[in-house]
Amino acid sequence: MSGTKSVAELQKEITQCSKCPRLVQWREEIGNRKVARFREWNYWSKAVPSLGEATAKLLIVGLAPAAHGGNRTGRMFTGDRSGDWLYRSLHKFGFANQPTSTDRNDGLRLVNCYITATVHCAPPLNMPSPAEILNCRCFLHQEWELLSRVRVIVALGRLAFDQIWKLENKSTNLRCPIFRHGLELPLGETKTLLTSFHPSQQNTFTGKLTELMFDRIFERARQLITRESPA
Repeated sequence: MSGTKSVAELQKEITQCSKCPRLVQWREEIGNRKVARFREWNYWSKAVPSLGEATAKLLIVGLAPAAHGGNRTGRMFTGDRSGDWLYRSLHKFGFANQPTSTDRNDGLRLVNCYITATVHCAPPLNMPSPAEILNCRCFLHQEWELLSRVRVIVALGRLAFDQIWKLENKSTNLRCPIFRHGLELPLGETKTLLTSFHPSQQNTFTGKLTELMFDRIFERARQLITRESPA
């Protein structure tokens, strides 16, 4: 633990991280090489900070920034198709003030919601190594401690689900359930874990994840949060 005192300090600390040489090299290489449609962009090419406030009741955990999404824009789930799905759904259920997220200055504001990832740098082939996941776990651990008002966690994909389960059950011998879309599990006395397939193109283009399936996850998150605090 680094002794971080606030979410804002932690988010700044994340952007300065260079623990994983392979990921540092990859994120910078992508930023220099770019792709034709983004050739005018000045890529972020650093670790991408989490997004949201310490008072959030909804925590969303993804996999990692996309090479030409978060690694380009510097904001989680921003500038790629996965983000299009996520922010559209968050807006539908009152967790974001607008349905799109295109860059860091587009006016997006999360409402009672915080977005983080298992790994904060774009990995080659979207596949971080076990060592890279371990290096980034300290950030997720600190967020787990700092976000004291969280009541619902949405894990996007099996890897995010595994990391959240380990955080909550690190001192027990409880067996981790098999990941599936739509799983709902109590975590301790105050939290609920919801699981979803990740809104990656691999899942959405094939129909493994539909927009209705995805929306129902955030509809349920809204129900759980509203049930606790009707006002």
